[in-house]
Amino acid sequence: MKQLTKHVLLTTIVLGTVAAGAAAAFVWAGAYNIGADSPHWSVTHTMIETLRDRSIQSRLDGIKVPNLDDPARIRLGAASYSAMCTGCHLSPGVEDTEIRPGLYPMPPNLTTEPLDSPETTFWVIKHGIKMTAMPAWGKTHTDEQIWNMVAFVHKLRGMTPAQYVQLGGKLPAEDDDHMHEGMDHHHAGADEHMHEGSDHHHAGADDHHAADAAHDEPAAAEGDMHMHADGTMEHHHPATATEPHKDDDHTH
Repeated sequence: MKQLTKHVLLTTIVLGTVAAGAAAAFVWAGAYNIGADSPHWSVTHTMIETLRDRSIQSRLDGIKVPNLDDPARIRLGAASYSAMCTGCHLSPGVEDTEIRPGLYPMPPNLTTEPLDSPETTFWVIKHGIKMTAMPAWGKTHTDEQIWNMVAFVHKLRGMTPAQYVQLGGKLPAEDDDHMHEGMDHHHAGADEHMHEGSDHHHAGADDHHAADAAHDEPAAAEGDMHMHADGTMEHHHPATATEPHKDDDHTH
């Protein structure tokens, strides 16, 4: 019996060592495709989901759920959800976003899919989930703010766009309108500034040319200057048509 036990233990150790070595070789070789556009193998997917669910459930003790039917809490949660969550989890009347198709695993559509308990929702929002796009909002938000979001998302399923907007949520169409209005205002301001700058530039250029002309005219009227051998300067005024040349020292 002892010999059999020893044999089983030795076999287990050998198989464990071989399995660990094979796993290490698999990881080091880069054989597993880590790209988000390549789904997990079925066995990997099942293992990760089971690990996730058991990990969360084992950490829910001590979480106290406040009144989630408080209208003020729900309204505050709607504003936070609209700002933080719609890109991944969608909003009423919105079927997809630009980022959502490229995420893996695909985030749940909270407008249609049922949720687990409020405690689970709170834990997931606060702590996030590794290897997914779900962040740990507890790093930047208080428990009270997170409970506001919990209150809202547990009312979100089946909500109409009108009800969503009434609670303070914003639909993508509203954001697009604000964006286009802002762009139109920006272009109008840029055009006005450009035209003002162009007018100012031309006015300045005209002033500059006028100053050059005024500077050149006296130079032409003053005549030429030259230096004699003794270092003295002599200035010759040009003769004008109204003043004929006079030579008082010579008689004709």
